[in-house]
Amino acid sequence: MSALRLTHAFVNQGLLGQALTHRSAGAPHNERLEFLGDGIVNLMVAEALFQRWPKADEGALTRARAELVREASLATIARRLDLGAQLTMGPGEMKSGGHRRDSILADALEALVAAIYLDAGFEACREVVLPWFEESLAALPVGKPEKDAKTRLQEWLQARQRPLPLYELVSESGDDHAKQFLARCSIQEPPVSAEGEGTSRRIAEQAAAAAVLDRLAETKRNTVE
Repeated sequence: MSALRLTHAFVNQGLLGQALTHRSAGAPHNERLEFLGDGIVNLMVAEALFQRWPKADEGALTRARAELVREASLATIARRLDLGAQLTMGPGEMKSGGHRRDSILADALEALVAAIYLDAGFEACREVVLPWFEESLAALPVGKPEKDAKTRLQEWLQARQRPLPLYELVSESGDDHAKQFLARCSIQEPPVSAEGEGTSRRIAEQAAAAAVLDRLAETKRNTVE
C-alpha cells in the first residue's frame, strides 16, 4: 500500500483513521466527518472564487463553485492523493471496487478535509486544501464557467423553439448510504434520449443531459462529414 500524498502531519491519528474508514467497515466511520467537510470545502472554494473574481456575479460564482466541488472533481483530487488505496472498507465494498468509485472517493476527501480542520484549525486546513483545487481554479474561464448540462440543453432547445427535455427516474439502487440513481433524458426534436447515473437524482439527470448533448454534437459532426 502506497503512502497518502498529504502535506499535513496529523497530531490526532484517530481522526485520520476515521476519515479513511467507510461505513461498510463499521464504526467509527467517516459519514459525520463527510458532512462537516462538505461545508468546509464549499466555504473555502466560495471564498477563493470571491477573492479571485471581484467582478463576477452571483450566478457565475455559483456555477464555478458547483463545477469545482462536484463529485467527479473531488474524486479526481482524491485519486491524486492516492486516497482509494488508503481506505478501510468492508469485504463487499472492496470486492466491488468501492475504492475506485467516485462517490466513495469524494466522500472520503470531504471527510479528510474535516479531519484536518479538527486536527489543526481552519487556517492550517485551508493551506493544505486550497492547493488541491489550484489547477481547476486556474482552468476556469474567469467569471464565465460553463453552464451545467441541463441548462445548456434547455437553452439549445429554446433557441430553436423546440419542446423542452423530459426527465424521468429509471431506477435507484443500493443502501441508503450509497444510493445510485439512473435517470433518462429525452427530447422530441430531434428524437434523442440517453441515460445517466449518479449518487443523486440531480446528478443522474445532469449526466443524462450531458449524454444527450454529446449525441447531438455527434449527429452534427456526422452530418457535416
